[in-house]
Amino acid sequence: MGGSVHTVKENEEALLVAIKEIGLEVNADKTKYMIMSRDQNAGRSHSTKIDNSSIERMEEFKYLGTTLTNKNSIQEEIKSRLKLGNACYYLVHNILSSNLLSKKLKIRIYRTIILPVVLYG
Repeated sequence: MGGSVHTVKENEEALLVAIKEIGLEVNADKTKYMIMSRDQNAGRSHSTKIDNSSIERMEEFKYLGTTLTNKNSIQEEIKSRLKLGNACYYLVHNILSSNLLSKKLKIRIYRTIILPVVLYG
């Protein structure tokens, strides 16, 4: 058993002990885990279970608006933010290309609508 899978098993056992002490239950159907490693095969062949229910292993997920990947790579997050920024741009494209608005107002629209999506997701 690899080190990362061993750590997952230890953390799972610690979690189960802690939740039982305070009277909570883990819903295995809603629980997922991810091993972040540069080794793409880390723990790939192992699964973990809680009360005979298998826990799904994730390759990536979104947490607080940020995409996390098992390779600890920011490339997917950058792609996602650029895609959202492009979508915002196309929503206000007609306004930004209008001759009726000043350059100053267009920059303000860009800074308040498009830039926050790209910078903060």
